Amino acid sequence: MKTFNKLVRDKIPQKIENNGECCEIETLSDERFLEELNKKLQEEVKEYLESGEVEELADIAEVLRGILLAKKVDLKEFENLRQAKAEKRGGFEKKIFLKSTFTNEEKN
Repeated sequence: MKTFNKLVRDKIPQKIENNGECCEIETLSDERFLEELNKKLQEEVKEYLESGEVEELADIAEVLRGILLAKKVDLKEFENLRQAKAEKRGGFEKKIFLKSTFTNEEKN
């Protein structure tokens, strides 16, 4: 027996059974679902940072979709929020790295 105790994608139990194994699953409460999504986000970000693979970014995006679902936030609403922040503060296209700040008095 292998123990996982982690959130998995919806089709994973079927894939396990198709491979001739059995699995024990639980349907989570909304609160626990969000907790596990947050853990999954950390797991996926760690995997991306270790590998640098674009495929891991797709996993992160899917977890983000799950979090939005758990928080009952529409994808369009989220995209509008993202766009509004980008318009107000910009994106990351210019590759700006802020090294320090200082006043004019400190400069002289």
